[in-house]
Amino acid sequence: MEADVDHPPEPPRSVIHPLTVRIGHWINALAILIMILSGWRIYDASPLFHFEFPHGLTLGGWLAGALQWHFAAMWLLVINGVVYVLYGVFSGHYRRSFFPLTPRAVAREFGNVLRGRLSHRLGAYNAIQKLAYVGVILLGVVLVLSGLSIWKPVQFQGLAALLGGYEGARLVHFFAMAGVVGFIAIHLTLVILVPRTLPPMVTGRAPRAAASPGSET
Repeated sequence: MEADVDHPPEPPRSVIHPLTVRIGHWINALAILIMILSGWRIYDASPLFHFEFPHGLTLGGWLAGALQWHFAAMWLLVINGVVYVLYGVFSGHYRRSFFPLTPRAVAREFGNVLRGRLSHRLGAYNAIQKLAYVGVILLGVVLVLSGLSIWKPVQFQGLAALLGGYEGARLVHFFAMAGVVGFIAIHLTLVILVPRTLPPMVTGRAPRAAASPGSET
């Protein structure tokens, strides 16, 4: 049988992101977006600093409405986060994707950034990406702990005390969320600069030639 010259076969594709990772990623993205926008409205009701977020960029309309959105997204984020972390640990996803991670590797990759030679291959993270992802996971833990201290300062008074009391927990929560917002801004910028990284997070697959050697077939 002659080959179809007009319709050549598609190149082999490899699994870049398993289904569990993709579902967890998009649920996290939705929950975090809701928590950021509702959190800004909650902040505006009692600002920590001499500025407020534009009302049009907040969610909830008023304090009670923002709290309802915030708590709903919080449970979604916590439940999904627990599943995501357990999968990452027991499946080996975290070990394969984020480790080893050493200061020397981060410094070397940072030097590549300054020279405009940041390495990237679908399905593999360079040292700076590994550091960013590990950092945002730790920020998520800090957000949950500080959020509990703000929500139930009496029931979690020991935890609140470790964070400097109620007002200290508010400051920790604010700066941790600022770190998450910074991560998202950088993440979206990189997606815009390297748009071929987006389809695999939807379909899970990428051409084998563009994938890292450790990707599944």
